[in-house]
Amino acid sequence: MNFFGTARSQPNSGSQGRPNPAAISRWLVSDVAVRRATSQDLRTLSEILAASFHETQGWRTWFLPLIRLGIYEDLRHRLRSSQHPHACLVAIDGGDRPRLEPDLNVPLSARGDQLLGTVELSLKSTPTTAWRMNGLSYPYISNLAVRPQARRCGVARQLLMACEQTALEWGFRDIYLHVLDNNLPARALYTQLGYRLQRVELTWGATWFGQPRQLFLSKSLIRS
Repeated sequence: MNFFGTARSQPNSGSQGRPNPAAISRWLVSDVAVRRATSQDLRTLSEILAASFHETQGWRTWFLPLIRLGIYEDLRHRLRSSQHPHACLVAIDGGDRPRLEPDLNVPLSARGDQLLGTVELSLKSTPTTAWRMNGLSYPYISNLAVRPQARRCGVARQLLMACEQTALEWGFRDIYLHVLDNNLPARALYTQLGYRLQRVELTWGATWFGQPRQLFLSKSLIRS
């Protein structure tokens, strides 16, 4: 199954603040295992990503089926593409206890795993300049999402650590990601794991419409 390993979940891993009581009863005693995603996971991953990054209440819910379909097709294309290094990782409930009842929004994957979260790692390139015609490639983390019932239990931490191990296997010494400046739980987690601010990226939305700024973070994967 190409597991990256298992690690015992910790109550406060993944964000600051008090853990979700419902999450404690479900996930605190289980092992979290990380493996590569397969095509059988696509439906469940599209549910998790839609619930994490899009409105799930009110009139916008009418668009959720279309949003999930778009996510499904985009992810299916990335899983099939072999042009550039890419890894889509999933965290699963690796405990030996009986399976949980799947919630209404996030069913079991087609292969029977209880998927807790997902993340992607790919290569991006720096812009070309007059002195460097080809941009330098670097590993970039994106689409980190954890199902609500499994948050604040170490799932995101394990996914990030698996990304870091993958980047090392690809031969890189540093890893990068973006986070919005108003996402305090995520920023706290990244700081705990050793990510440091590289630059603040201002967009038109942030400048003129008060939208959150994007923070570009990096982490050295080589211990000094």
